[in-house]
Amino acid sequence: MILEMKVPSPGESIKEVEIATWLVKDGDYVEKDQAIAEVDSDKATLELPAEASGIITLKAEEGDAVAVGAVVCLIDTAAAKAPQPTKVEQTPKVEEKQIAATPVTAAPAAATYATQAPSPAARKILNEKNIQPADIVGTGKDGRITKEDAINAVASMGTPTGGSRGSSRTKLSMLRRKVAERLVAAKNETAMLTTFNEVNMTPINEIRNQYKDAFKAKHGGLGLGYMSFFTKAVTRALQLYPDVNSMIDGTDKIAYDFCDISVAVSGPKGLMVPVVRNAENLTFRGVEAEIKRLAIRARDGQITVDDMTGGTFTISNGGVFGSMLSTPIINPPQSGILGMHNIIERPIAVNGKVEIHPMMYVALSYDHRIIDGRESVGFLVAVKEALENPLELLMNGDAKKALEL
Repeated sequence: MILEMKVPSPGESIKEVEIATWLVKDGDYVEKDQAIAEVDSDKATLELPAEASGIITLKAEEGDAVAVGAVVCLIDTAAAKAPQPTKVEQTPKVEEKQIAATPVTAAPAAATYATQAPSPAARKILNEKNIQPADIVGTGKDGRITKEDAINAVASMGTPTGGSRGSSRTKLSMLRRKVAERLVAAKNETAMLTTFNEVNMTPINEIRNQYKDAFKAKHGGLGLGYMSFFTKAVTRALQLYPDVNSMIDGTDKIAYDFCDISVAVSGPKGLMVPVVRNAENLTFRGVEAEIKRLAIRARDGQITVDDMTGGTFTISNGGVFGSMLSTPIINPPQSGILGMHNIIERPIAVNGKVEIHPMMYVALSYDHRIIDGRESVGFLVAVKEALENPLELLMNGDAKKALEL
């Protein structure tokens, strides 16, 4: 029986996927539920499992865009798995040893009238760059110099240092193309502005230094990082300034009474933004556990469309890569994104005295169509206040209880 395997729908809004990588070859025997391909949608990379065991025949190439419901391969379920060949050690005959030991030298290709003769297009390029055909090895038929040979020669010979001038062209994955489209749309379709502030990280560092070991021991190796403090500070500020937790849909404004926080993480296919659901209800341990779970799924390429669907506000941490300051781009259709940056010890004025403290610049990019300056600045100040006074504003004065120690 020949089984037609069709592209399943990864989500309601997805109409086609792209074959990123075939994990098997044409004619291979595959087992039921074995991963046979990785497919890119505009939201995630997913594995395609075999629906039955048998010999597979591929019907699409890597890089092909395939409509949802289209046939991508055939599986012959009646075909038996080929037995593995048994290795038999044999001693070659004396004559075979002598033949094998004798090197075989291929005869050089005979030169013809076409050898190193440029095509008209190649000659034009070489004349413009004053390059002699004799300096180039043609890759065309009978050694003819092609247009591509001339272009490559210009690239390699057009620098006085003789350095490498190579280049390569690869097709962007569907996910990366969709990310590019969304970023351009965010710049073109929103009235995006960015406001900045700085945060003294000393209070958070003191709490982390005091309790991180106990937190890790109590919660099964879970680390007490900065993201739980920032997520708690953001959900508090969103409740104080609900316009930042809303978005535009045509001529309507949609306001949310929950905080689904999208967290930007790096995956093997690029930037992913999975969502921490109802983050306003999570404890410090709950936030850290959920972010760790999502980060592992992103790293292992297991993020699904559902993991990244929705989100009312985004937190992006460029500081892990060393960024000191940036203007993050809104993740549409959301109206705001908070950018975290690296922590640098700097001198600041404290009660009229100069002190050195670990400082972080924070940036809020927002859609000015729906968020006014008062709300945007007030929101960022509220985030700053919570981070600089986490014990009172995020932990109700009891760090041990807040950290479930």
